[in-house]
Amino acid sequence: MSAPRPGRGARRLLLGSLAAALALAVGSGSTVAAAPGGSGATAAAGLREVMFVGNNWDGTADVIEAGGDFRRIARIDVVPDRERRMWEIGLNPVKLAFFLGVRQGPGEGHDQLVDDMYATPDGTAMVVSRPSFADVVSIDLRTGAINWRFPVSGFRSDHMAVSPDGTRVAVSASTSNTVHVLDIVTGKQVGSFATGDKPHENVFSADGRYLWNMAIGEVTTALDEPWLDWTKGDRRITVVDTRTFETVRVVDMRARLDAFGRKDLSDAVRPVALTPDESTLYFQVSFFNGFVEYDVVADRITRVKELPKNPATDPDRTAWVNDSRHHGMSMSPDGSRLCVAGTMDDYATVVDRATLQEGPLVEASKPYWATVSGDGRSCVISESGADRVTAIDFATGRKVASVPVGDHPQRVRLARVPAGWTGPTTR
Repeated sequence: MSAPRPGRGARRLLLGSLAAALALAVGSGSTVAAAPGGSGATAAAGLREVMFVGNNWDGTADVIEAGGDFRRIARIDVVPDRERRMWEIGLNPVKLAFFLGVRQGPGEGHDQLVDDMYATPDGTAMVVSRPSFADVVSIDLRTGAINWRFPVSGFRSDHMAVSPDGTRVAVSASTSNTVHVLDIVTGKQVGSFATGDKPHENVFSADGRYLWNMAIGEVTTALDEPWLDWTKGDRRITVVDTRTFETVRVVDMRARLDAFGRKDLSDAVRPVALTPDESTLYFQVSFFNGFVEYDVVADRITRVKELPKNPATDPDRTAWVNDSRHHGMSMSPDGSRLCVAGTMDDYATVVDRATLQEGPLVEASKPYWATVSGDGRSCVISESGADRVTAIDFATGRKVASVPVGDHPQRVRLARVPAGWTGPTTR
């Protein structure tokens, strides 16, 4: 499962790249987190910081304020070509079979119409991955029209990432075990690479030199008992050089978990959060109501935190959404607190990083994602079971605002749009 171990110097370089990459991915509050396609204090003149909320089952993306009352600014139709796409799928029996499989599997009986979103550096377009349509599109934020469309290999698109210079976007093609890297302006492929089973999250290193992909394996089967873990496939992190797209490292958390004495935990790495100094990584794994602390430099797990279980949660692991019991993490900009989405336990909580003591359990309906507000004061979670986004104050652990959004919100991303922009549609 692992490539030959590099020398000490190379290993430290790669681990440093991992830390930087994950800081970029989760918006830890460090300068690394301010990606051109995302947000941060370095926003260009004439652009306004906002948050994109992907309404997966609705086929829309809400644009909300990045702080304050998190008021909704606009709603964007990300499937203006729905009729044409459905016509094409209907003509191809294989595509139709996979389309229906996505609906009944990860879609929980619904089409998955938006997974991930980022803004282009100039704020004129939103780049969106659309799982059920197995593609990535660029939506003009002024007109609502599609600028370009890239069909991924296989039959489902998933998580994305934008390079630090804003010129490239990486997208996971989850049924072909491939990551495509595209020119963000033209949509043309500039490279691709093979991954483990079911590639999921993608993160660039801070200097753009490396791209990391986390493959989480099969998460839609009912073979969820611990002794059947071997059926979940090849779950690993693949690191490539972004100049050549050649693999430079393969990492598997299995050995680290076993060494810590937690052979019972899955090694499928889910959402992550990294400290501002990039020395410590926190991550969630499938089926677990809690998270793991990992020393990046020492390459070892140091603590595991179990969070409260909701007595009302169905104990049947097959009932948990895509093998996730808890799914969503972010960290306060000063690195002192973690925000955790307790998805199947219907709460979110802020955890003191020094003691790992959780704060108040904020009631939330199937919270699915967590990020940091534009001002860094709040953790923002998507409540996929209640069609709203809720902000929780990092300092007090209390809810400070909620705003209604579309059907089944999942990913929430910081972004930038033109200063006077109010959206191409108001539907």
